[in-house]
Amino acid sequence: MQKHNKRGTLRALAALLAGAALFSGGAQAAGYPEHPINLIVSYGPGGGTDLVARMMAPYLQKYLGGDARIVVLNRPGAGGAIGFSELARAQPDGYTIGFINTPNLLTIPIERKTSFTWRSFDLLGNLIDDPGAFSVLNDNPIKTLADLSAYAKKNPGKVTVGTTGTGSDDHLAMLRFERVSGSKLSHIPYKGAGEVRGALASGEITIGAINVGEALQYQKGGTPLRMLGQMGKTRSAALPDVPTFKEQGFDFELASLRGLAAPKGLPDDVRAKLVAAVKRTVDDPEFQAKARDMFAPLRYLAPPEYAKELAAGEAEFQALWKEAPWLDK
Repeated sequence: MQKHNKRGTLRALAALLAGAALFSGGAQAAGYPEHPINLIVSYGPGGGTDLVARMMAPYLQKYLGGDARIVVLNRPGAGGAIGFSELARAQPDGYTIGFINTPNLLTIPIERKTSFTWRSFDLLGNLIDDPGAFSVLNDNPIKTLADLSAYAKKNPGKVTVGTTGTGSDDHLAMLRFERVSGSKLSHIPYKGAGEVRGALASGEITIGAINVGEALQYQKGGTPLRMLGQMGKTRSAALPDVPTFKEQGFDFELASLRGLAAPKGLPDDVRAKLVAAVKRTVDDPEFQAKARDMFAPLRYLAPPEYAKELAAGEAEFQALWKEAPWLDK
């Protein structure tokens, strides 16, 4: 009898503990966020991703509700791999989120062994789709892409091109330009677009491979740069006088998607809250106006559509790697 009672007591205690744990977990999820959320930016301060992250943070806080607070952490280096790795290995509790940038997110795992792929993350939504561009200082005698091609052919390796790292969209744009133009350029990698802008402004490099939105921000901020061309499908409404690469006879397109993600394995309710906050942020008219002022081209993709875009991009870059590896070029 005592033995039976003891077993019954143990079962009751186990049920009580399980119920307490369930209640505690539910209360924690219901109260999310209860302390600051770190937002990792895998590039240096002053670049396009960093500027968008800091502009976006107050809106994300607003739509998460409560006392939500977003802390932006810059983790530059290795073309974004340092920040992507830190994000992938963080606890999937909703207190670490971050920007993921293409094509770097897709190209780095193709060219070397990494601790992440795009499938290492719970996608929260894409925000930005920013075409690539080549920029020079205003006083540079190179006026068009044809001028650049002709000069580079006569002076192989003399034209230096600053990018945000090996395998970045900027680097791939340089390699594609070399290929279609038959010229040879020199690659100079940096930790972020802010460093590329500084190198261009100081005359350290000839060409800044800087995305359209970032280049426009730097122009607005006083950097005397001029775009030779941009890599979108069509001309941008923000710069109708700048022709596309295709219009100038260099037939390729390239852009950078910038979206938010978290480590794989978020609790469902926390993930749903973050996804909803991202969507409400992008839909906010005030946020949209600030994005326009920053020349940040918005393109919202919900997680399922975002996943399809990343999968398609991955397949494209895997095929490109087999045809013409870009590492060490």
